[in-house]
Amino acid sequence: MTIETILGAIVIGAIIGALGRLVLPGRQPIGWILTIVVGIVAALIGTAIAQGLGVATTDGIDWIELVMQVVLAVIGVGAVAALRGRTRV
Repeated sequence: MTIETILGAIVIGAIIGALGRLVLPGRQPIGWILTIVVGIVAALIGTAIAQGLGVATTDGIDWIELVMQVVLAVIGVGAVAALRGRTRV
């Protein structure tokens, strides 16, 4: 892993996490760092699922893969927000 790969994962994770948070209705009680972490995990899992399903990698934007990543980010942000909401008393 190079520094470019790590920085790229952080940027993509931030974008995917932000998109997931925008799609999810309501207010989520999680911070931006946790949103980025959820986005990175969603991006990695979404890419793995897309490759497993045989979605071809293109030179442009892989829309099917992007949709999978955003859906996973919505699920992840929702799950983390629900867990964080329960722990605050």
